[in-house]
Amino acid sequence: MSPLPTTMPAIVRTRVRAAVRRLARLTPEEAEARTLLLRLCSLLLQYPDAELATARPVLTATIEALPPSPAAEHLAAFTSWFAGQEPEALERHYVEMFDLRRKSSLYLTYYLHGDTRRRGMALLTLSQRFRAAGWDTDGGELPDHLPVVLEFAALAGPGGGEAPLRQHRRGLELIHHALTDADSPYQHILATLLTLLPPPTEADRAAVAQLVAEGPPNEEVGLDPYGTYGDGEFAPPGTFVPPMPAPPTHVPPAAPSRTEGHR
Repeated sequence: MSPLPTTMPAIVRTRVRAAVRRLARLTPEEAEARTLLLRLCSLLLQYPDAELATARPVLTATIEALPPSPAAEHLAAFTSWFAGQEPEALERHYVEMFDLRRKSSLYLTYYLHGDTRRRGMALLTLSQRFRAAGWDTDGGELPDHLPVVLEFAALAGPGGGEAPLRQHRRGLELIHHALTDADSPYQHILATLLTLLPPPTEADRAAVAQLVAEGPPNEEVGLDPYGTYGDGEFAPPGTFVPPMPAPPTHVPPAAPSRTEGHR
């Protein structure tokens, strides 16, 4: 596990470490079930194109065969709606929920950094984490797109694979809140994910309440273009941090020529 930042409150570091230790004690059967849940969530949060719509009977049967759990109940509630919709209605609903609403976007770094220059560094850090684990995305989506992060978690396993989900827990809470307010069945997919994460801290709840009220941050005048890593966010070892720009060299203005001086 990557070292946790010293800027993270001690109680949060303790809970994260405890959660990782619990995951390390999963039996092979429990780990396999967890991987299946993550893959199902990744699939169901993708754009409902013709291929995914055609796969609905298989997805429904797979979810019906899951062992009883709160996660399985949430997924069953979603697929009962998902299976009964016309493909065009599914596409419209998906676009409305995830493409047109600021507080239910599926791009996780947006909730930590908004439309600021710090987000670019966060995306680079996430890409480096994927490559360090030997996984390369197909480049069709940004690395912080939730279905991509979920697929990485399923492939890399508990601990390091799920670290980006824990890191972006507050964003996941905000998406769940926004989908619940919109009465979207997709709220059940986010509820499934939240059952797999450690319980939120009081700081998490306060941060989510602030996000609900104000939304993600906006660019600020004079913002450090590379930023720092905030509470709960960390970079893997070896992350490239660009150097601070050198101060401009003062060049005195050239003296006017004699010809120019007599004009």
